[in-house]
Amino acid sequence: TAGTKKTDSRSTGRLRILYSKILASLQTIPKDAAYRKYTEQLVNNRLHHVKTEPDIEKLEQKISCGQIEEVIFQAECELNLSRKMSEWKAWEPLVEEPPPNQWKWPI
Repeated sequence: TAGTKKTDSRSTGRLRILYSKILASLQTIPKDAAYRKYTEQLVNNRLHHVKTEPDIEKLEQKISCGQIEEVIFQAECELNLSRKMSEWKAWEPLVEEPPPNQWKWPI
């Protein structure tokens, strides 16, 4: 019906859990690492919207990354990536120097 808010506490609850887990996972990454800085900023922004906007349609608009199911899927993927980034230690220096012209194209 017109004028009724679409709410889904399971979806927002799931996002709260996922975003909290992502933020916890990021704690194992150095504070100055680009991935941590930008991911923390994004996740904190989205978590704020989840906590303050009960209307799912408005929440989807504020997050601006698709329907709530897609946002949940993205958060699940980000949680997996944050754990992998911690494992990979992508912020550490390279083990060996890259070959000259590594990024030159065409070869």
